[in-house]
Amino acid sequence: MQSKPTRYPGPRTKPTIGDVAREAGVSIATVSRVVNGVANKASPDTRRAVMEAVERLGYRPVHAGRSLRMKRSPLTAFLIPDSANLFYAAMADAVAARVQEGGSAMILCNTREDPAVQDAYLLEMASHLVNGVALFGAVDSPMLRRVIEDGLPVVFVNRRAPDGVAGPYVGIDNERAGREIAQHFLRQRWLPCGVIHGPLSSSASRERFAGFRQCLAEAGKPVAPRLVAEAGLTIESGYRAAVQLLDVAALPRAVFCGNDLIAYGLHRRCAEMGIGVPERLAIFGFDDNPLNEWLAPWLNTVRVPYDDFGRALARMFERLGARRVPEWPEQTLLPHRLVIRCG
Repeated sequence: MQSKPTRYPGPRTKPTIGDVAREAGVSIATVSRVVNGVANKASPDTRRAVMEAVERLGYRPVHAGRSLRMKRSPLTAFLIPDSANLFYAAMADAVAARVQEGGSAMILCNTREDPAVQDAYLLEMASHLVNGVALFGAVDSPMLRRVIEDGLPVVFVNRRAPDGVAGPYVGIDNERAGREIAQHFLRQRWLPCGVIHGPLSSSASRERFAGFRQCLAEAGKPVAPRLVAEAGLTIESGYRAAVQLLDVAALPRAVFCGNDLIAYGLHRRCAEMGIGVPERLAIFGFDDNPLNEWLAPWLNTVRVPYDDFGRALARMFERLGARRVPEWPEQTLLPHRLVIRCG
C-alpha cells in the first residue's frame, strides 16, 4: 500500500496593516500614522486602540517603503574584527541591547580585519540605508573613505580612524591606561619587565604600548628591546610571541600583554616551561573579557566599560533616528580601571 506524502504546513499568513485597521475600527492611514510615530494625528484613545490591535495580531510593520522615502532605515550596523573574541562579543552584546532599547535593531558583521571584507560589508550596509555604522577595529580601505564622503555616519570604536579619514571616536584613553600599568609595575618592583604588544597598525595597540614604554623610560627603567615582541590579537599569536620573548637567559619579572588573549597564550607557554604565574612571572592583560573572573585568577588587566560603549553609541544613533543632525564630538573617552587580581 502506497503511503500518503507527508504534508507540511505552509508559512503562517502575516497580519497586514488592513487587518490592524479592521481590528481597531480605524482607517489604514490612521494605523500608519500611529505605528510610525507621527505626532498629533490621533487621539490617545485611538492610539491605544491601534497599539492593542497590533499587540493582539502580532503585527510588524514593513519599513522598506518608509526607509526609501527617508533614505534611512531603523538599522544600525556594528562591524567587529573577530566574532570569536569574547571581548568583541561582549561589546557587541552591550551595543545591541542599548540599540534595541531605542526601538532599533543591530546588524553584526565580522570583518576579520580584512580591508576587502570590510569594504564589502560597508557597501552592503550603505545599500540597506542603515542609520549608521559603528566600526570596531577599523582598517584603512577605499570603501571606508567613500561611504564617509557620501555621508554615511561612521563611528570609530576602540580604534581611531585611519590617517586622513574623518570620524568620531568612542573608546578609552589607551595611552593613559598603558601609563597606569607601568606605574603599577614600578610600585610592585616588577623589573625587568617585558611587553607583547598588539599590531602597531592599530591605534589602540600603539597607544597602549607608547604609554607603558614612555612611563618606564621617564622613571629611568626603560624596557630592553630584547624583551619586546609583537603579536596579533589572538591566543595563538600570543603563544608564538611568548616562545620568542621567553627564550632569554634572564626572564622578565612581569609582562604586559596588548590584550587578554595574548596573555592567555603567554600563560600557556609559561605552563609548558614550568614558570610559576604570578609567583615567578606576573602577567598583565587588557580588556578584561568576561571569562577572566572564572578562569584567569592569575591575570591582572584593564577593564573596558562595555555598557558605557553601548550607551554612548545608542545615544549617537538615536539622534540620527530622530532626523536631527548630530553634533559629533571628535572623541568620547570612557572610563577604564585596572583590575588587580594578584599583586
